[in-house]
Amino acid sequence: MTNDLHISVDETALRIDLAAAFRLAARFGWHESVGNHFSAALSADGRRFLMNPKWWHFATIRASDLQVLDANDPDVMTRADAPDPSAWCIHGNAHRRVPSAKVIVHCHPIAATTLSTLADPRLLPIDQNTARFFGRMVIDPECGGIADQEEEGIRIASMLAKAPTLLMANHGVTVTAQTVAEAFESLYFFEKAADTLLRAYATGRPLSIMSDEIATLTAEGWDAYRGASFAHFAYLKSVLDAEDPSYRD
Repeated sequence: MTNDLHISVDETALRIDLAAAFRLAARFGWHESVGNHFSAALSADGRRFLMNPKWWHFATIRASDLQVLDANDPDVMTRADAPDPSAWCIHGNAHRRVPSAKVIVHCHPIAATTLSTLADPRLLPIDQNTARFFGRMVIDPECGGIADQEEEGIRIASMLAKAPTLLMANHGVTVTAQTVAEAFESLYFFEKAADTLLRAYATGRPLSIMSDEIATLTAEGWDAYRGASFAHFAYLKSVLDAEDPSYRD
């Protein structure tokens, strides 16, 4: 039996969804110049995956532009079309070592990144969106600089094995999920949650923080809304389709 998912994974549909995620991230202002990367596994073991090419702006990416990479390929960085070193470091190691992370979204949106710079970067449960991540995220307290070394990629992958959302100290955020829609929705809500917490901090007033019991109950309550991820993503794709469907090409 092969680990390859060519039969069960619709590569064309996956390419379209991932390309849409790039375009939408640019529209939401989550992109950073021509950096940051999203990837999606094509095989059950995560070894074969799609990722954006080196230094392509999110707003221009089409489904056909996405590269197929092999996480176990020792020569990938020697080729003319080699991916960005930091992208290969993070996504190559994560797909190789955390096969359950089918989709990996890494970027530096302003609120999440600002939160990551605080001495105490915890996402305190002060509303339903912040509580969504209670007990379901991990904070990496160490900043290894630009993540382009193998050891740093291994360390980051070990963190991603612990929880689907990783807030990276002095860096940004990485979200993993089973589908592009769910990864995008988690990123959407994490950025909203971080923004809410930062605005609450900015008032200088004491925070009303949920008890652990209520925060846990709220986080578990979000599970019933899994379908909303797909409905939201379908709507956002319909906006792209109406205004600029070139992401599908």
